[in-house]
Amino acid sequence: MELTPDILLRAYAIGIFPMAEGREHTELHWIDPEHRGVLPLEEFHIPRKLRRRIRRADFEVTCDSAFTEVIEACAEPADNRPDTWINPPIQRLYTDLHEMGFAHSVECWHDGALVGGLYGVSLGAAFFGESMFTRVPDASKVALAHLVLRLRKGGFRLLDTQFVTPHLRRFGVVEVPRQDYRSRLAQAITAQARFPAEVSDAELAAFLKEVGLKEVGLKELRLKEVGLKEVGLKEVGLKEAGGES
Repeated sequence: MELTPDILLRAYAIGIFPMAEGREHTELHWIDPEHRGVLPLEEFHIPRKLRRRIRRADFEVTCDSAFTEVIEACAEPADNRPDTWINPPIQRLYTDLHEMGFAHSVECWHDGALVGGLYGVSLGAAFFGESMFTRVPDASKVALAHLVLRLRKGGFRLLDTQFVTPHLRRFGVVEVPRQDYRSRLAQAITAQARFPAEVSDAELAAFLKEVGLKEVGLKELRLKEVGLKEVGLKEVGLKEAGGES
């Protein structure tokens, strides 16, 4: 059976997605992970250094202006990824989805060159992150931050990262069981959302400020927890010392 954009969207709606074993392999396999990577949009973390870099506007960030180039770059071999699951049929399918308005890209540019980006599929209020690439440090991270900002602005409820990696955990990605994921997915795809191509400087500044304040709050909470543990250990030590005397 030939895989079409319509079949692909139906697959996403029930929680499965296609991958190839390698770029030179023509056969596609349906993937349905037992545990799924999900990035809660309201719990997104941005390290302080990256927030500063985003504020400096080291990259020009656009959306849907170079989808074909982004997916091609994601399909290229990299130092840490000699092969890729993105083969020519997948490139054609997702390019068709983009032309239909169901797939989007975020691009980072420097001096007119495409240096990083990502792409994914949107369905209802769910966004399925597919792949990202970077040619200079932090470019894909900046693209991810801009994606989250746009998803929040557009009313999205679910950002599916498919898998969890140590890199993604730094940004707040969590692993959820398949059944939990399907429940979240069912609610998200029946809701309405839009993918905004543009965000204002004020919206970006407010987003970075909110994320920064949450980071400060988490740090203070951790310090408080450490302090309470230390107090508890001291009390235990005092009680033990008193019992021995």
